[in-house]
Amino acid sequence: MGLTIAQKIIKEHLIEGEMKVGSEIALKIDQTLTQDATGTMAYLEFEKIGIPRVKTEKSVAYIDHNTLQCGFMNADDHRYIGSVAKKHGIYFSRPGNGICHQVHLERFGIPGKTLIGSDSHTPTGGGIGMLAMGAGGLDVAVAMGGGAYYITMPKMYKVNLKGKLRDFVSAKDVSLEILRILSVKGGVGAIIEWGGEGIKTLSVPERATITNMGTELGATTSIFPSDEITKKFLEAEGRGKDWVELKSDEDAEYDKIINIDLSSLKPLIACPHSPDNVVTVESLKGTKCDQVCIGSCTNSSLMDMMKVSVMLKNKTISPDVSLSISPGSKQVLRMLSDSGALSNILASGARVLECACGPCIGMGFSPNSAGVSLRTFNRNFEGRSGTADGQVYLVSPETAVASALTGYITDPTTLGKMPYFSMPRKFLIDDSAVIEPASVEEADEVEVLRGPNIKPFPDANPVTDKIAAECVLKVGDNITTDHIMPAGAKILPYRSNIPYLSQFCFAVCDESFADRAKRLGQSIIIGGSNYGQGSSREHAALVPLYLGVRAVIAKSFARIHAANLINAGIMPLVFENPENYTFIGQGDKLVLSDIFEGMDTGEITLTDKTTHKEYKLKCYYTERQKEILKAGGLLQYTRGE
Repeated sequence: MGLTIAQKIIKEHLIEGEMKVGSEIALKIDQTLTQDATGTMAYLEFEKIGIPRVKTEKSVAYIDHNTLQCGFMNADDHRYIGSVAKKHGIYFSRPGNGICHQVHLERFGIPGKTLIGSDSHTPTGGGIGMLAMGAGGLDVAVAMGGGAYYITMPKMYKVNLKGKLRDFVSAKDVSLEILRILSVKGGVGAIIEWGGEGIKTLSVPERATITNMGTELGATTSIFPSDEITKKFLEAEGRGKDWVELKSDEDAEYDKIINIDLSSLKPLIACPHSPDNVVTVESLKGTKCDQVCIGSCTNSSLMDMMKVSVMLKNKTISPDVSLSISPGSKQVLRMLSDSGALSNILASGARVLECACGPCIGMGFSPNSAGVSLRTFNRNFEGRSGTADGQVYLVSPETAVASALTGYITDPTTLGKMPYFSMPRKFLIDDSAVIEPASVEEADEVEVLRGPNIKPFPDANPVTDKIAAECVLKVGDNITTDHIMPAGAKILPYRSNIPYLSQFCFAVCDESFADRAKRLGQSIIIGGSNYGQGSSREHAALVPLYLGVRAVIAKSFARIHAANLINAGIMPLVFENPENYTFIGQGDKLVLSDIFEGMDTGEITLTDKTTHKEYKLKCYYTERQKEILKAGGLLQYTRGE
């Protein structure tokens, strides 16, 4: 039997385990990336491991999330990350250089290499044929130290594309279509490979848009072949030597095959508050919009920005709409400026923001009260925009511009023919904002600079054979990491200060949660299906650890969050019968008994002392994960404590 693209890369990087679906495998990691919202904690963890210099081929620290320096906190974190990067062999991408996934695609990504990043949209790298995965910061820290990255061997899905996209229909619509087909849970436990004759019509930036949003499917990652289109992109970046051809074998087998005809797609839109709540744009014709945001790691490439520019040329946006444009990198912004395309954007009445994540993570540009905001982003979770009742829709750049011009949700295909634009054969190369690390000889002289907002890693809590604790909170299905540990301009500056950050934990669901959890000392959370979907932020595990949460019992878990819970020493447990979720209430006194035996058998008994009922729970832990939990987390396990 032949191999898929992902299976070939996995085979080449396999350190431990067998390539058998459902079994644990360990992979050698070639590259890592961090961003500043997760990076400070990742580098604190790396320092605690005690290895003087990274052992990866390339590790890059990006500053792209917390770029609003309203106080000393973000500036201090950036200074810390820059100094620790210089000391330990990590490249440092300064504020303003761009969004980590856009810059990494342009300057560092290499087909066939493995990449993990402390950001869930790291699969963007699959657009050039990388095996790129989001991970918790502690997993990234271990990989930087030369350790393996452990995952469950995924299933393989194939999406075959045929035909060609029509004018005003784009890669974003392909992403929304696959979300409509599979849902936010449909890719869990799988790697999605994109193929078929239709991929030859998609540029690398378009492919990267699609792999970026594969994260919203819950997939381990998504990947395209590395072909002549990939080669041309790398040559345009001056990196032709990095190209290798990658394709699946003709007799490769897949667990699921999906066919999409690009020529039949219409402009699509994801309605509040989930990326899979997808309908056609024409079905919402006439809905008034207040705000439009174009950018994010999903749609901020030069190609996206050129589309926006030609559509805005000699036009003015509706007086009732506020439009923001966020180029994805300094390279993109400079090329827009040098070509004159930026002038079209500015003349339209748009506001050009910094080359950063910005509004996507609630870092400014929040909509008005109950405002309708159309965004070319990847997530529209409730409250993520920074406005609690904001109504956020996900759209393509084409739909975004059409709607900004009219003031209403507008199908761009009604505008006639797409204006012509061309892409340059060579991109502007300027790596001046990427700071190289100190040499091995100079590293000892580098001082790591720590600000007063940087607090120590939370204390470990090794799992014991019995846990008696109250149900501190019961939540429903599709709880996101934004619910557990919100983003936004007010909260993100405290990502390196777990004690202060803890007061915001679950505030979206229950403002009294943090105080109640502190008062209890130790507690258990009950959740629905797909618990922990969304961001890779390990703070959604570290803050509950700090607040005394010992276990989370749910119908099912998102991959990265389940791993982050184990890394933090918190037990993720699954109801054997999901219907039993109904019978447990907040405030119930719960007991998990004979835990060590249950870890070995895969089944643990939960006793509800309030209702006097017993329930069976499943625990799918590998031998390594059992030892991590018994040690109190991955950091203690790695250090041999």
